Amino acid sequence: MRILITGNTGYVGPVLVRHLRNVMPLAYIAGLDSGFFAHCLTSHELPERLVDVQRFGDVRAITVADLDGFDAVVHLAAVSNDPMGNRFSTVTEAINHRASVAVAQAAAAAKVKNFVFASSCSVYGAAGDDRARSEKDQLNPLTAYARSKIATEDSLRQLDLDGMVTTSLRFATACGMSERLRLDLVLNDFVACALSSREITVLSDGTPWRPLIDVHDMARAIEWALSRPADEGGNFLALNAGSDGWNYQVKDLARAVADAVPGTTVSINRAAQPDRRSYKVDFGLFRKLAPDHQPRESLESTIAALTAGLRAISFADANFRQSQLIRLRVLERHIEEGRLDEELSWSARPTHGLAS
Repeated sequence: MRILITGNTGYVGPVLVRHLRNVMPLAYIAGLDSGFFAHCLTSHELPERLVDVQRFGDVRAITVADLDGFDAVVHLAAVSNDPMGNRFSTVTEAINHRASVAVAQAAAAAKVKNFVFASSCSVYGAAGDDRARSEKDQLNPLTAYARSKIATEDSLRQLDLDGMVTTSLRFATACGMSERLRLDLVLNDFVACALSSREITVLSDGTPWRPLIDVHDMARAIEWALSRPADEGGNFLALNAGSDGWNYQVKDLARAVADAVPGTTVSINRAAQPDRRSYKVDFGLFRKLAPDHQPRESLESTIAALTAGLRAISFADANFRQSQLIRLRVLERHIEEGRLDEELSWSARPTHGLAS
């Protein structure tokens, strides 16, 4: 199988590449990335040594020729969380929605068989009660990031993609160790707080529900979607990807981390305004369609791996929210130092297609 992964030098990409290389040792794997976060390594090894070819380019400039010869495309590239989406709302629409649709159309024109789109459970937004949301439930996005994911799903559902099997994986909130770790994710943030200051401060009242998924289990779900046949879910499928057992309230995540890192205290702001982003998710359809690719990690194993990984790089930065482990800060520094413009284009980027 010949696989192209967009956004492979981000947080999920390195874990996905390693997983695919292990389970598909003969696969041809190519990466395509803008390189915004390529320097944000939390590993002593370069993950891209495992791909057959690494390309650097803007997904907004992708062409049919760039996708020619591939059997499958995994589209991870995106402005990837709420703070970045809020700061770059117009660019989020351009990259997360319009460019994603264009990549899918180019893939279909290049006769790609399977297209995997990384969507998000954040599309459920403010659920309003504790009932777990399934794919049939109403969507209630609260942020530019979530709206961009819904817009892309709607477009992919309506397009004629010439029989290409398209799977939109609505991932739970990502967590876990990666060669390019992000600390702007709730569980990862809590572990970093525990290790750097022995204090976790929950800025909300701790009651919002969040479904989580370890990045290694995200890779397993993508592996399944890479070869999903159309008769298992249809030519277009939007699917919650995660596990029912990984629905947690934020306060319980904080306490689990404190239990794993002795001496850590938890402070919850019970006077905080309610966080409307609260939703439980039903992953029953994913369990039915992909029984052999279900999540294997537990909350405890993920916390342990994060703790071990951060200790391995001697992490102790109590001011980590201003560091390169926070993706919005990286983009802001690129802009401040003249490397990126406000459209998130490289100031010195060649304009003649993709560099190999």
